[in-house]
Amino acid sequence: MQACSKTEMSPVPQPVELEVPANFPVPPSMPDNPLTREGIELGRRLFYDKRLSGNNTISCASCHSQSLSFSDGVALSQIGVSGSILHRHAPALLNMAWANNGLFWEGGSTNLESQAFAPLANRDEMNQELYELVNELKAVPDYVNRFREAFNDPEIKTGSIVKALAQFQRTLIAGQSRYDKFRRQEPGATLTVQEREGLQLVQSKCMGCHQGELFTDNRYHNNGIDQDFSDASLEGLFQGRFRISYDPADLGSFKTPTLRNVMLTAPYMHDGRFATINTVLDHYSSGVLSSPSLDPLMKQNGGMPGIPLSNSEKQSIIAFLKALTDESFISNPRFSNPH
Repeated sequence: MQACSKTEMSPVPQPVELEVPANFPVPPSMPDNPLTREGIELGRRLFYDKRLSGNNTISCASCHSQSLSFSDGVALSQIGVSGSILHRHAPALLNMAWANNGLFWEGGSTNLESQAFAPLANRDEMNQELYELVNELKAVPDYVNRFREAFNDPEIKTGSIVKALAQFQRTLIAGQSRYDKFRRQEPGATLTVQEREGLQLVQSKCMGCHQGELFTDNRYHNNGIDQDFSDASLEGLFQGRFRISYDPADLGSFKTPTLRNVMLTAPYMHDGRFATINTVLDHYSSGVLSSPSLDPLMKQNGGMPGIPLSNSEKQSIIAFLKALTDESFISNPRFSNPH
């Protein structure tokens, strides 16, 4: 019997193209981690696997629930391994394939691959030693096979773990809302008069930050929720983007979240301080605090802080934001727990 060669035995991962909605921009290419069917499925299994935490009690999905557009519904979670209250509100995970200008609220990570290391290692989140995680996964024959099939490598490596997680997250695309169908002029797709008024208001008053079809510029802004940034404790955690850039203009600046599925992702802001969309709009209308680093986009009141909105305008904006909800996203079986 003739033995098979190493080349003949090597699995060939099947390339996958993202299903990009017609009204979306082209996502940045990721040549160092191309999407494959095997890599995406492996990433999904890892995302929901509690082995990723040091005591096997939580997974990525513990703080990023599909039913909440991969957010967690609380201001500051304390379900991490230590039980301590975290200092950041868990952001929703959607349309991550376009998040190429930094991850986390301050942009402390440059891509999804490097981002994964932070929650894995953080003692208050997953508190996992990477070598222990590799050993745990090696003990599961199904994972050994899946890593080999996804990365054509007989060894499980930390780099492959974060690459698989990143591949899965890049498939989390929300673009099937009523607004999207209206925007693409699909048969029967309409918006009410109030929803159209809300769209016009968002375009005229909010698009400085919530730009384009993604409804985010993926950049960083001081939106006036605080005005004193002198607290440099916890490595500058309360100083916003400044802790990364050391540019005083970035004091109090945090990343713009998308407005897509925003009605599913309460509470709001980097610390979850606002419980409802109504309180968010009240802030922009009459609660913006002045500071030297306040973004000029927050000064729409004759050069003074604030974005004036009447009660009627607020209700129209909320009506439109509801039309931005992609219900299929939160029930898509391709994104759900495979275990």
